[in-house]
Amino acid sequence: MVIYTVTAYTGKGLLAGTTSLIYIQLRGTAAESEEQHLNPIQAFWQGSEREFKIHCKASLGELIAVKLYSKPFMGLLHNRWFCDKITVSTREGDEILFPCYCWLDCNERLVLRPAKALLVFQDTNPIAQGQRMRELEEQQKLFRWRVYAEGTPRVIDCDTPLTLPAEVRFSFTKENEFYSNAGKQLAALKLTGLADCRKSWESISQLEALFCGNGNKTIEYIQEHWDEDEFFGYQFLNGLNPMMIQRCSTLPENFPVTDDMVKDSLRGSSLEQEMKKGNIFLSDYKMLDGLVGNVVNDRQQYLTAPLVLLYCNPHGMMLPIAIQLRQKPSKDNPIFLPMDSKGDWKLAKIFVRNAEFGVHEVNFHLLRTHLLAEVFTVATLRNLPSLHPLYKLLFPHIRYTLQINIMARNTLISKDGAITMYAGVGGESLGKLLKRATASLTYSALCLPDNISERGLETVPHYYYRDDGMKLWNIINKFVVGHLSHYYQSDAHVQKDTELQRWISEIFTNGFLGRDSSGIPSSLKELIKFVTMVIFTASAQHAAVNSGQFDFGGWMPNYPTALRKPPPKQKGLTTEITILETLPDVSTTVNGMAVLRLLTKDSADHYPLGHFPENLYDEEVPCKLIEDFQKDLRELSDLIEERNKKLELPYTYLSPKNVDNSVAI
Repeated sequence: MVIYTVTAYTGKGLLAGTTSLIYIQLRGTAAESEEQHLNPIQAFWQGSEREFKIHCKASLGELIAVKLYSKPFMGLLHNRWFCDKITVSTREGDEILFPCYCWLDCNERLVLRPAKALLVFQDTNPIAQGQRMRELEEQQKLFRWRVYAEGTPRVIDCDTPLTLPAEVRFSFTKENEFYSNAGKQLAALKLTGLADCRKSWESISQLEALFCGNGNKTIEYIQEHWDEDEFFGYQFLNGLNPMMIQRCSTLPENFPVTDDMVKDSLRGSSLEQEMKKGNIFLSDYKMLDGLVGNVVNDRQQYLTAPLVLLYCNPHGMMLPIAIQLRQKPSKDNPIFLPMDSKGDWKLAKIFVRNAEFGVHEVNFHLLRTHLLAEVFTVATLRNLPSLHPLYKLLFPHIRYTLQINIMARNTLISKDGAITMYAGVGGESLGKLLKRATASLTYSALCLPDNISERGLETVPHYYYRDDGMKLWNIINKFVVGHLSHYYQSDAHVQKDTELQRWISEIFTNGFLGRDSSGIPSSLKELIKFVTMVIFTASAQHAAVNSGQFDFGGWMPNYPTALRKPPPKQKGLTTEITILETLPDVSTTVNGMAVLRLLTKDSADHYPLGHFPENLYDEEVPCKLIEDFQKDLRELSDLIEERNKKLELPYTYLSPKNVDNSVAI
């Protein structure tokens, strides 16, 4: 007689326990045990650890699977069970971990594999191979691709989060919290009468009442400095969208700025001299060219495609020195300058900030984090079994992504969604912009070191996004190097891993739409870099472009979602009234603010980068790598915190403790 000791761990989440009858069967390379009833006397309570003895006539051989089955108690009472894990102790003294971390429904079967990660060609037992194939077949039935819009990344074929498997959905706590926060904000807006008010603001200062008890130091700083050139330039480096600015060595032909126009800004120097020194920068919103503004509150809104020239002065300040609001130069498309009237210059910057809203939200936020993270998620679930080392590495970085994206498609960018209702770039133009953004997407643009180099920003001072981002990239890369090099002993192993190759292929096909120009590596030699990019995109990059939305956008004049007047065709006519009539009305302002607040509010059960709630490993090497990863992240958080003590406006978005593991909000 051979006795195996089984310990079943019930999850600590709400309703994780069960009164249903749970059965277990052990499968080894030599034989399998009889199916045994685990809870004949008492239920599995929330957070419980229950130990059982499995008696077998002979050794089962090397354990390759644990099978779980649930039946209703007395044929009537049944509820789901959330099993964290199963451990099995053998007579040889080995304790084998079988991770689960999912729900077992009534009359459902689960097959768990050991925690030790194996590549497909290492999982040689025929029974194990068959189970591996069945797992992927089931996953591919559950997670199917759908064309969201031609020319854009594919999405999950699912209309509502309720049809997603429970293990990739929000927790009960997070889901309730999300909808509760949304409901409270909407109710508050309705009660104050602001949600439906289509009047213009009477003054900029009138907006201050919206922050009574709801502001923070960043918002207070922006209220005070939003129309200053220094802060306007600062946001290209450390604001919501630090991705547009690039070094300028030659002026675009359609941006005819002359030395005479900027001589005061350059303190007598010339554009050519400052370009040679590397001090001239450009942000070009040509992606918006030709798009027609949305209709918001029954009124036409207006979009522009500005070009912004910036100068990094000897004090390291990034300052705007010229703004052209439309792409084609002409007499009725003047180039605005800092020495123009205060109203003209302020309005020109407001149009730039509105263009920033469109390009940031659609290209750098929606496409480059949310939609790509969804591609990574679906490809992972379809092609990598739970036993695959890359699945274990990526699982924390795909949590909640499918649900948050489905909710976004249903409530933000749908026909009656918030972006469609309250953004100038909403509606038909959003689809066109998303398609343009996808066409311009490259692999190198997603790899931070390459992106910084391509934009010529290696030495720009006070670029905290770059400084913190590069440190985070390197920490993630170090973790990925250690993890993958432990499992892939050579390039030949990478080539033999057919599951990995299908994963890469599906990302290439469904994310980059198979375009050669995207730059996605056709070989797998850059596997480590590619996986680093995947994790960085889903965690750090999303934090950089998401977490500050209410901080920088809550003060509406700094980030207007829509503009009600077309750009001025001549200088000297802008007044304060003109600006107020151009800015969003009261309804558009407060509804936009409510969305930005909701999208940046952490839930009670969010998981910061480096936090691994599931115990997916029992091997020494990956466990040590996780410890080192967490240590590196803590040290970086401390470093950033010390740096921020010296800054008037701290940059906090890439401090690891503020970065979520995944795109989860």
